[in-house]
Amino acid sequence: MLMYHGTDTEIRIPDVTHSRRYLDFGKGFYLTTYQKQAEKWSFRTSLRTGKPPVVNIYEVSEAWDRYHILTFEDYSREWLAFVVGCRRGGTEYLNYDIIRGGVADDDVFAAISLYTRGIWDVERTLRELKYYD
Repeated sequence: MLMYHGTDTEIRIPDVTHSRRYLDFGKGFYLTTYQKQAEKWSFRTSLRTGKPPVVNIYEVSEAWDRYHILTFEDYSREWLAFVVGCRRGGTEYLNYDIIRGGVADDDVFAAISLYTRGIWDVERTLRELKYYD
């Protein structure tokens, strides 16, 4: 399976040294199966750093059975609690080798921000999130 990582640097071998803390699924190496999404992330990163955008492409084996995987099928209470926990510095993500699920783009991030600031409750936040890809 082809997977993509959008950034401003060629990364031959994925590793977490290229990650920041307080991300949706914690410190990790984020991949997507959507090339357009990786292109968008690489462009956004290049705007911030001034370097040219780079989309790294990896051939990933689907031998998932040897990994401890957490999967979020959609935006749910569990997903929201996990993302908010990671963004606040929680380390629950360290219990997993792979975490699969949607990450927050600008629209989703705005909804999470309204939730964490106490403006929206869980139900309102999840209602708004169901409209986002």
